[in-house]
Amino acid sequence: MTGSGDDKKPPIVIITIGMAGAGKSTFVQRINAHLRSRSPTQPDVEPRPPYVVNLDPAVVNLGFEANIDIRDTVNYTEVMKQYNLGPNGGILTALNLFTTKFDQVLGLMEKRADSVDYMILDTPGQIEIFTWSASGAIITDAVASSMPAVVAYIIDTPRTTAPATFMSNMLYACSILYKTKLPFILVFNKTDVQPHEFALEWMQDFEAFQEALATHGSSTDSEGEPTYMNSLMNSMSLVLDEFYKGLKTVGVSSVTGDGVEDFIKAVDASREEYEKLYLPELERAKAAREASLASVKEESMSRMMKDLAVDRAKNPNAAKLDRWDPNAEEEEDDEDYEVGLIDRRDADEGWPGQYSSIVDSKRQEDEGTVWPRPQ
Repeated sequence: MTGSGDDKKPPIVIITIGMAGAGKSTFVQRINAHLRSRSPTQPDVEPRPPYVVNLDPAVVNLGFEANIDIRDTVNYTEVMKQYNLGPNGGILTALNLFTTKFDQVLGLMEKRADSVDYMILDTPGQIEIFTWSASGAIITDAVASSMPAVVAYIIDTPRTTAPATFMSNMLYACSILYKTKLPFILVFNKTDVQPHEFALEWMQDFEAFQEALATHGSSTDSEGEPTYMNSLMNSMSLVLDEFYKGLKTVGVSSVTGDGVEDFIKAVDASREEYEKLYLPELERAKAAREASLASVKEESMSRMMKDLAVDRAKNPNAAKLDRWDPNAEEEEDDEDYEVGLIDRRDADEGWPGQYSSIVDSKRQEDEGTVWPRPQ
């Protein structure tokens, strides 16, 4: 999909989410390579590379070149030291700090919107970022309010053959779907190792999942009654039946590239879903928030004016002394420092490894320090 002039549609943002080890970064690498060489239906049009944003502060080696990399702004090992955190806490806090400047990231993305068809966000494996952390909601809401967006939930297919693990993945996917309220694609990754047809059968046929549950491990206790775990998964599979119906599913091998084109087609179809279903809801929610904020402001202003009227009635002479002197100079106590996010398409030579710390509220004397990448 390419276009020019006024008919050019905004790019669609692919937000990749998944558990650690599901193959998200490898998947992004494959999608990136595929889109750079893809233009089968338009031979006269040059393929346009996607715009890639890396939000994983702890990754050591990326298999692709990111246009915006969180590691160029926040050093998560320093966050661990200064806040006395472990690896997971360091990653979450680093992303929270980076999110405070996400308006700048969004500005860079919007600046490139006319020159790309797809934008990809690679996220950390700490899935709790998108289930309860504020940073996940800020990222998805900010992106979705500016341009079409779709969530690609990456599943490690070989590790999902056990019914309990499969159900755990589905519950996480359901939670993220209802938290983000965006078009959603289930991506069964690593199909070169384990085909995903068994998962599709479990999603479409309740009895097939029941049979797999009965034959996998111990389904009854010593008295012949169903175990608690077995009963729980039976109940959850019934609850999730409605969740499965409107879900897009794709099997992909990030190693061989099998199924990647099917994924791109699902992404393109999600654009229409976003415009018809999700965008109107986002606009209604935005209008409701603005109306609520205006109401609160009006109420606060009315209350303040009443308080002023009462105060002036009690102290008529005090109002004469409370005057602004236009000749007085006001001193600015706080300074707003901009964090220099790097768009690698615009960067000069020598940008790799140069970090700008946003951990400290003030610039330090050793501002020019080059932090080493995490080892």
